[in-house]
This record gives sequence, structure tokens and C-alpha cells, in this order.
Amino acid sequence: MGIGEVITLFKSALQTAFCLAGPILLFGLVAGLMVSIFQAVTQIHEMTLTFVPKIFAVVLSLVLFLPWMLQTLTGFTIKLFEGIGRMGGP
Repeated sequence: MGIGEVITLFKSALQTAFCLAGPILLFGLVAGLMVSIFQAVTQIHEMTLTFVPKIFAVVLSLVLFLPWMLQTLTGFTIKLFEGIGRMGGP
């Protein structure tokens, strides 16, 4: 396996990781922003108010995107194993 193949494999792995983490992080970011605006407007600074909506947003994003995430991860793993099979053995 040459250095070019390793770089391509690493690039593909990073792209897959970013694609899988993106929706979850985006939902958490939007929930945090909404809670921050709510706290700024009402001047209620309860610590549990910051964490509970974010947890619900992350769980909601997992429920919505988990089938797609599993399909994407399975596709990447299959490509990875096929690449290992093409490398050949001793």
C-alpha cells in the first residue's frame, strides 16, 4: 500500500466522520442558540435549562438520522474491506 492510497483512505475516513457528526452537531448548535436567546430575553440563567434541550435535540437528531448514518457507515466499511481484499495476500 503506497502513501497515496493511505492518504486517500484517511481523507475518505475523515469525510465520512464529518458527514456522520454534522447533523448531530447542527441540532445541538441550534438548540443551544435558541436556549441562549431565550435566556438573554428572560434573564433566566438556570443551568439545567442549557443541558436538557440540547440532550433532547441530540436524541431527536439520532432518531431522525440513524438509518442514514448506519447506511453511510456500512457503505464505507464495505468499501474499506473490499480495498483490503484487493491488496491481496502473501
